[in-house]
Amino acid sequence: MAFNPKHILGIKDLSAEDINFILDTAAGFKEINTREIKKVPTLRGKTIINLFFEASTRTRTSFEIAGKRLSADTVNISASGSSVVKGETLEDTAKNIEAMHPDIIVMRHSASGACDYLAERLDCSVVNAGDGMHEHPSQALLDAFTIREHKGSIAGLTVAIVGDITHSRVVRSNIYCLNKLGAKVRIAGPATMLPPGIERLGCTVHTRLEDAIRDANVVMMLRIQRERMGATLIPTVREYARYYGLNGNKLELAKSDAIVMHPGPINRGVELSTAIADGPQNVILDQVENGVAVRMALLYLVAGGEKLKTE
Repeated sequence: MAFNPKHILGIKDLSAEDINFILDTAAGFKEINTREIKKVPTLRGKTIINLFFEASTRTRTSFEIAGKRLSADTVNISASGSSVVKGETLEDTAKNIEAMHPDIIVMRHSASGACDYLAERLDCSVVNAGDGMHEHPSQALLDAFTIREHKGSIAGLTVAIVGDITHSRVVRSNIYCLNKLGAKVRIAGPATMLPPGIERLGCTVHTRLEDAIRDANVVMMLRIQRERMGATLIPTVREYARYYGLNGNKLELAKSDAIVMHPGPINRGVELSTAIADGPQNVILDQVENGVAVRMALLYLVAGGEKLKTE
């Protein structure tokens, strides 16, 4: 099957076949990251702009490394170093960048739908690196890749996602992705962090962490996103950690071979106890490692890699 998308804007737009094709492509690229010389000429001559209007360590660095390992020319632009600080609109910024003929723009933005907005107006490819509270497709894909790597298959698994559900673009992409791959998704968090109607995306909703993680195969903890909170939604961080933080006693409710995930950055002692964050069941660094392979796959596919192979 050939999968040749021009853009990667969200998981909602992808089929299960598309997702599995991306994961299989990523599996082929992962081996490159273990070589002594971690580079292939696949995207030589292509130019990738990483346009980040929000702070990022893992995602931006991962996309940059992914591009460089495919031999693309990569350029990083942050909001503080762009003309946005002078009042330039997002569309004007992007059109000026496009006038320099990049092949791909990887963008993170605080506004939900910003990547879709640009994709409709630009000729180059756009990859969503996280837009507001909408989606974060590459994170969901690397999460699925990591789960599949550790569990063999995603179909039939129970995945619990716990934390600040309202403000998380990660949870939305993961619900779409995991449902399409046959998993059962549970979410949990304080009532103030559970958006009305979230169950319509295909999950069961709980207000107690214990109910969500009982007999789960995968426990995914989310960061409290204080930068997106318009008001205080929890009495104190300490109280949140008491009821929604994962420690050894609570993890015993999950399957004995359950894996623990977190998209990062971790607030130690809040979402995860240090014992769990550094324990044998956590696969957080595997997620980071797999992120490079998954993003290599995404850049390769939107650059026309599969099409070029058949020409």
